[in-house]
Amino acid sequence: MTATDRALELARAAAEAAADKLAEEVIALDVSDQLVITDVFVVASADSDRQVRAVVDGIEERLREMGAQPVRREGLPEARWVLLDYAEIVVHVQQTEDRRFYALERLWKDCPVVELPASVTAGRGAGA
Repeated sequence: MTATDRALELARAAAEAAADKLAEEVIALDVSDQLVITDVFVVASADSDRQVRAVVDGIEERLREMGAQPVRREGLPEARWVLLDYAEIVVHVQQTEDRRFYALERLWKDCPVVELPASVTAGRGAGA
């Protein structure tokens, strides 16, 4: 099983929105073979709670334009690790030190990496 076209479209849009807000190490992982609850994890880092909020706002705005609304949202008050659940995709925006500690990429290392647009993978927004 692989991620649906809609999930890939949302994941790429979320990754672009995160990179537009200067998120770092933006990646997307196809977790559809491992989980039945979602197809893709998008993971991004930000240096502060303020930047985490900006990245989250950018992602929500971009996906809203595509007709997607989160079914669940967690962690925004503290803004250390914000989770946006869109059913087809789950977006994790973490402060850099939390990202290193929890190492989601390591936990899901057996999952394929989703190819992201050059605007995400070039420069500051580069990921794995």
